[in-house]
Amino acid sequence: MPYSRELRALEKAGRFRRRKLYDPTLVDFASNDYLGLAGKRQQLKRAVKRLKEFPDHGPKASMLVNGYHPIHQLFEHRIAELNGFEAGMVVGSGFLANLGLIEALVRKKDRLFIDEEYHASGMMATGLLEDRVTRFRHNDAEELRRLLRSDDSERRIVAVEGVYSMGGDRVAKEIFDVVEEEGALIIVDEAHSSGVLGEHLLGIFEAYGIAPQPWHIKMGTLGKAYGSYGAYILASRSLLSYLENRSKPIIYSTAPSVIDTALALENLEYIRKHASRLRRRLEKRRRIVRDLTGIDMVSQILPIEVDSNAEALRLQQALQERGWLVGAIRQPTVQRPILRIIPRLGASKKELKTMFEALERLL
Repeated sequence: MPYSRELRALEKAGRFRRRKLYDPTLVDFASNDYLGLAGKRQQLKRAVKRLKEFPDHGPKASMLVNGYHPIHQLFEHRIAELNGFEAGMVVGSGFLANLGLIEALVRKKDRLFIDEEYHASGMMATGLLEDRVTRFRHNDAEELRRLLRSDDSERRIVAVEGVYSMGGDRVAKEIFDVVEEEGALIIVDEAHSSGVLGEHLLGIFEAYGIAPQPWHIKMGTLGKAYGSYGAYILASRSLLSYLENRSKPIIYSTAPSVIDTALALENLEYIRKHASRLRRRLEKRRRIVRDLTGIDMVSQILPIEVDSNAEALRLQQALQERGWLVGAIRQPTVQRPILRIIPRLGASKKELKTMFEALERLL
């Protein structure tokens, strides 16, 4: 059979994966639904009601033909306004957003400086840039400074994540300072920080008190804290106009799902109205983790290193048999296998405490 040898090798290394339909009664500590909005039926009802105000509920075509829907525009205006950016653009997925940004922005005389732990979508995009890519040590602002100062490219673009998806650590604030001092552009992937950090849960820019500037580009997903599907890019109007004209995933993809964008818009407003309460609830869960494990979380992602892929899968299965779902993350996503635990709002504090007590016994 085709690829049977490769599949056997993955199984032997403990890296074999398959899609699963998990028991819906399991308590979810694995997903990126940080605020528990993916299951709020009232929000879905509001989104459907909003959608019924328009004649079309499907995107029909690319955004540059006639797939650009009024709901897309409403969402773009609102998320840009709340985040303090000039303009916004909705995109089909975070993967497409990273691919489209990096491929379009880094021209022949430019150079991309990308954190070595950046998301796979960004790393895949670097394969399109030939020799115009430099990786820098994870979160190392001083190395980035040295690299930028020794480079004479026409434009320098830096790519980092607000919160790194596997390690759960925040981008170093000093990186923003280096980018400004050296006159570079910066792409900040806020997939795991928007909806989680900051006084109004707007993400790393707000958490660090950084006002958006023309050299700032923020992108993020709608499939995590915003409880829907899709992505967005926030930047200056001129940069987004450039993407409309040069970014292939934006030009050639069917426009994003309208119902998903409507749901993200409803959830965006829900977060805005309830930010203080949601933030306190997130903080309470981080305090529980600190009290039980001694680990101070700086995001809503807790990685726990284990000795082997087999051990990660054993622990995941043992917890699942007791009623909890956690992530068992293996290579190539991470260098060393981890249990990835998300103390999300969709699960109770009591369940969180009980799960950690069980995990301690298993470890």
